[in-house]
Amino acid sequence: MKIKGGKMKKYALLLAAKDSEYVKKMYGGYFNVFVEAFGDEEFGEKWDLFRVVDGEFPEMDQLINYDGFVISGSPFDAYGNEHWILKLCLLLQTLYFMQKKILGICFGHQVLCRALGGKVGKANNGWDIGLRKLNIVKDFSTHSFLSDLDEIPLALSIIECHQDEVWEVPKGAEIVAISEKTNVEMFTMGDHILGIQGHPEYTKDILSNLIDRLLSNGSIQSEFAEDAKSKLYKAEPDRKCLERICKKFLKREYMDGNI
Repeated sequence: MKIKGGKMKKYALLLAAKDSEYVKKMYGGYFNVFVEAFGDEEFGEKWDLFRVVDGEFPEMDQLINYDGFVISGSPFDAYGNEHWILKLCLLLQTLYFMQKKILGICFGHQVLCRALGGKVGKANNGWDIGLRKLNIVKDFSTHSFLSDLDEIPLALSIIECHQDEVWEVPKGAEIVAISEKTNVEMFTMGDHILGIQGHPEYTKDILSNLIDRLLSNGSIQSEFAEDAKSKLYKAEPDRKCLERICKKFLKREYMDGNI
């Protein structure tokens, strides 16, 4: 299935984390994890990888060629002042003024908020790791990119792994979802900005391995890790629904029949 007119759609993953040995072995890297979750080969898409954590950014004159950008999670603080994070904020501001689609995941959600004038910091309730129920507080039908999706449940289960959070959304942004631990689980700005605190792209085995790594480097305690793992296998995240939301956001224009 190809896009009318033959124009290939292009998307860029702005990778803000190093590939873990586990993800490299099992999935070939985080890039493949994201493309598997959000990509569609049938539409003739092209996805490019920019390892922003290593200082690899798209050239400014390339930005016009992309239809959307996805910012990954990261072990770094979105409120940090590392050179690549400041450069990423500048890039996101540029993309915002270009009206480009930007989807931020976890760290990406937070740094997107920071770049556009919001506030981020350490989570008031500490680490949030495992499955978390999101409560939808904003009518999705007001957003054109989701208006014709099948009815979205008022509560969605998502994989979480973060100790930072959005404290205050940018001016003009709308909070779409909250949870019992986090006040801003999802936010939008118009139809071209979407931030999600959780990980719609994660599988449970990726999170399980991440819990092991956080335990081994002393970031979390063994009791906390065991509790998170035990709860992880008692329920399933709503991955399909979350992936559809992300896909619809990124490419509504040609998923709505322009193919």
